[in-house]
Amino acid sequence: MLQFEKDFGDIAIKGRQAMGNLLTKAEVHRILLKQKGVSTLGGRKVWFDPDVLRLNYDGEGTYLGEFQGEDEILVVTRNGEYYTCNFDLSNHFPTNYLKIEKYDKNKVWTAALFNADQEYAYLKRFNFEPSEKPLNFIGDNPQSKLYLLTDTVYPYLQVVFGGNDAFRDPLEIDADEFIGVKSYKAKGKRLSNYEVETVNELEPKRFPEPVNEEQHSTNVEIDEEDVLDEITGQMRLFDK
Repeated sequence: MLQFEKDFGDIAIKGRQAMGNLLTKAEVHRILLKQKGVSTLGGRKVWFDPDVLRLNYDGEGTYLGEFQGEDEILVVTRNGEYYTCNFDLSNHFPTNYLKIEKYDKNKVWTAALFNADQEYAYLKRFNFEPSEKPLNFIGDNPQSKLYLLTDTVYPYLQVVFGGNDAFRDPLEIDADEFIGVKSYKAKGKRLSNYEVETVNELEPKRFPEPVNEEQHSTNVEIDEEDVLDEITGQMRLFDK
């Protein structure tokens, strides 16, 4: 018996009585699914309605994007917790949400926070990792608090001092130069030894380079006979 494994491209949908394409002339023992592909027919457009804290497909509320089967939603709360979930309409969302958006594992986030264990303000940059279980990215101490969370690529921040240090001039920081991207579990880097009242986001001083789509596009000519040869496993005796 021959165990037959093949990587197929899209096969056109034909009538009920069509025979389809010949896979192989060899005897087939079984066919295994090696990788599940993503539909090329387009995804589901999803909105979040903040009035009822639910998702919908009807255009009510904030548009979250177009979702395929395995795409997820990122939920971040004001107490420094986050989790990811699917885009099913039955999902309920917390009233203290800070961010609800389509999850992007490559997006870099910048958080300014008060670390209650160290009793200082810290800055950290990280990616959210997928997790159905709520995780805390500012520390387990309930006295810790989040000053600011942003997904700006090159955030420029203003640190305002308070208490006995309120007389000091605000400190301005380029977050990308101040600290590198690490795990969401990392403590981060101390913003100052002085008492921090708040952290504000200012207009960025620099921006990402624009992506030239023409540079990334390539023209590929597909030979129909080559496709058929690949599917059937037949050898071509003569070159064109």
